[in-house]
Amino acid sequence: MTDSLDGVATFVQVVEAGSFALAAERLNLTRSAVGKVIARLETRLGVRLIQRTTRSQCLTEDGQAYYERCVRALAELEAAEAELEGGRRAPRGRLRVSLPLAFGQLCVAPVLMKLARKHPKLQIDMSFSDRMVDLVEEGFDLAVRIGELRDSTSLAARRLGVQYTSIGAAPSYLAQHGMPVSLDDMNGREGIVYARGGALVPWDLNDEDGEVKRVKINPQLSMDDVQAIAAAAIAGFGLARIPSWLLARYVKTGELVLVKGRCSLPPQEINVVWAQTRYMTSKVRCAIDALVAEIPALIED
Repeated sequence: MTDSLDGVATFVQVVEAGSFALAAERLNLTRSAVGKVIARLETRLGVRLIQRTTRSQCLTEDGQAYYERCVRALAELEAAEAELEGGRRAPRGRLRVSLPLAFGQLCVAPVLMKLARKHPKLQIDMSFSDRMVDLVEEGFDLAVRIGELRDSTSLAARRLGVQYTSIGAAPSYLAQHGMPVSLDDMNGREGIVYARGGALVPWDLNDEDGEVKRVKINPQLSMDDVQAIAAAAIAGFGLARIPSWLLARYVKTGELVLVKGRCSLPPQEINVVWAQTRYMTSKVRCAIDALVAEIPALIED
């Protein structure tokens, strides 16, 4: 039985990754090593599974049929292992997690590092990007997402909290230009604006009466990272709209002053998500439990 399973997981990774190079990266192997595994598997089976050229690869008819059976077999084996674990075995193995940049680095990574210290046999691979990854296609066990869950039908999720957005500025800037007393008073002020793909995100803020108004900021700087925006605000480049949990950190140190709190609508849900499965391994379960237990206290503002 062991011989018949040799190379199966690697074959499935190659198919799902779409290339030998990407599969090798996910498996922490060289491309040559992956190629040799597939070659041995094809020799043992006596059929060509993957048609390869210098520029592309595709499954043969035999390869497609074999892949479908392999996926089902591996799913059954994973489910059996998870069921036998039953939470009794200490978390171990590789856990791949996709995290948003600032929130991942400042809030999630410390929780996962604490988890890794507690479980020495658990290897946690953290990838930081604001890009929306495909968990299944890209081989991630978990992802933390801020905002709407667009592919919620294929994912399971647990709520970690809510992200609000506030306005802050450096003490030096406010000493020179004064504290805004209303949203209208912010119009024309210097500020740092979030931009994605060259498009500036407008400042639609709610006033004291709950009405939404668009504030026209004069941005000398635009950035696509909220931590960089906070740094620019600390340097005195004007008003900054950043997540409330991040602003609260700098208010505590005195580097920024709260100008207006929780003023952007709507607030964004923060969730940890994973591909829906009948059984959950202990490494995934313990990571989710740690995030649910610790993240809410880290984002209070």
